[in-house]
Amino acid sequence: MKHYIDITLLADDEIPIYFVRNKVYSKLHKALFTLKAAEIAVSFPKYKVLLGDVIRIHGTKEKLSELQNTNWLGGLAGYCQVFPIQIVPDDVSYRVISRIQSNMTEAKLRRLIKRGSISETEIKQYKAKMFGMGLDNPYLELQSTSNGHKHRRYIQFGELRTEASKGGFDYFGLSRVATVPWF
Repeated sequence: MKHYIDITLLADDEIPIYFVRNKVYSKLHKALFTLKAAEIAVSFPKYKVLLGDVIRIHGTKEKLSELQNTNWLGGLAGYCQVFPIQIVPDDVSYRVISRIQSNMTEAKLRRLIKRGSISETEIKQYKAKMFGMGLDNPYLELQSTSNGHKHRRYIQFGELRTEASKGGFDYFGLSRVATVPWF
């Protein structure tokens, strides 16, 4: 991960930043899937409580060039300022950026009820526990291209590290083990 591209998201009075971020991230996911790019990662360098207005894409110069040559942003390019490929600075920290999911969901509850493996009392306990375990993490709201349903992809930021960890990334640019440069 020696190179990166910064994309600053531009919003206006009519289109909020979160809407642009969700659309850009969806397009990036589709491009990573098409390229089968398991060596491209994503970070959100302006993250505090929210994800911020910058999406940083990490990878090799060759892979980032390949991504840029696909014109993956399409019509969203007008809502973004895309910077050229840059070299990662020398003195950086590293961080794992991954997806986090609740293991207690409505869909799981429906399956338990349909199977008959949960009693009325347990259903109430499950619901109480499920709603008490809400995730506070920042998220992206994405729309499935296969069924049209919206879902939230909650993002977890690991502790800062001094050493990089190698590994692959999913087609959302996230990994449970591999780090990205954090600066």
